[in-house]
Amino acid sequence: MLELRKAALAILADTNPQAKVNQLFSLFEDYFSEHIAINLSGNFDSQNLHLPGRPNKPDLVAPKFVPKRKMNTVEGRAILWHSLAHIEFNAMNLALDAIWRFPNMPMAYYEDWLRVAKEESHHFSLINAHLQSFGFSYGDFPAHNSLWEMVERTSDSVIARMALVPRTMEARGLDAVPEIRDRFKQIQDERAVEILEIILHDEIGHVLVGNRWFNFLCANENLSPITTYQELAKKYCAPTLRGPFNFEAREQAGFTSEELELLESLSEKRMQAV
Repeated sequence: MLELRKAALAILADTNPQAKVNQLFSLFEDYFSEHIAINLSGNFDSQNLHLPGRPNKPDLVAPKFVPKRKMNTVEGRAILWHSLAHIEFNAMNLALDAIWRFPNMPMAYYEDWLRVAKEESHHFSLINAHLQSFGFSYGDFPAHNSLWEMVERTSDSVIARMALVPRTMEARGLDAVPEIRDRFKQIQDERAVEILEIILHDEIGHVLVGNRWFNFLCANENLSPITTYQELAKKYCAPTLRGPFNFEAREQAGFTSEELELLESLSEKRMQAV
């Protein structure tokens, strides 16, 4: 009988994006059909694996070398879609990594991240199909690796992973996607708008998963979520939070009123500095 966390590691190591998507959908269906066991306490050897498995392309470069995303040309719009595809590819990988890497969490933790991985793979498929309508595919443009770099930095700590990947890096999508969606509304790309609406809806749930397990871990250790987040952000060199923030989406994603007030004060300071 297959085991969920070991299977997640194998899929994470696969270098073919479409094979990764297909295997993830099968893993999801098999697990929730009770055809797959789960080893909550097992530790799995990844020493001989190159993680994450990724195709030879795209070339990974520093963020400043990623091509500009100009909406007034077909290639510029394709570059924007390519950057979104790369984000979703990494998001799929980070959800798989959260499953296999961290033992001794409640079963619901692994089930949450399996759902996230499956939804991220769906997003990747939607975006890559739309990218192909422009005459391009995933891998055709350079991309940066900032999201996965934070995954690697937090590989030693599940509480740091929950604090700084879904609640920090991915939560930026809640702020950015509405603006991108509105730009495609202006040029009447209805399919693009539909895809971005799906992503925004699902990403609220994904950030909520991060908040749920971060707060669970804080409660287990009798830690203050606010203070703990600040300490982890400093220790792991998380990016500085900068507005504008989508407060409505962040509230739906489980950020507390105290956390939202801190973000609002950051926004006000930024506006005063401009």
